[in-house]
Amino acid sequence: MGTRIDLHTILCEIMKQLGFSTKSVYYQPSESLRLSYPCIVYRGSGGNTKYADNVPYIKKRRYQITVIDEDPDSKIPDFIGDLPSASYDTDYESDNLNHFVFNIYY
Repeated sequence: MGTRIDLHTILCEIMKQLGFSTKSVYYQPSESLRLSYPCIVYRGSGGNTKYADNVPYIKKRRYQITVIDEDPDSKIPDFIGDLPSASYDTDYESDNLNHFVFNIYY
């Protein structure tokens, strides 16, 4: 897999493909930042390391990706779910916004 910047580029491409602004992809946004919806918010959430002879040989970072959209039938989660190693976690509604949560190793 690639770097966080590579993942960011992929997420921006998904938004562009669906006709949304690529500026609506946020990495670990601060609490004071005003988000523009629909959007994708993602953050690091651990990782996975494989060892051989006590030496790490495969390291992958895990990211939590949250799609936030006013539309409960948003198409964005479908595209996120199609990414390699992405897994659906949960969804919930808060402040009249729908949140779709995924985990991905990248």
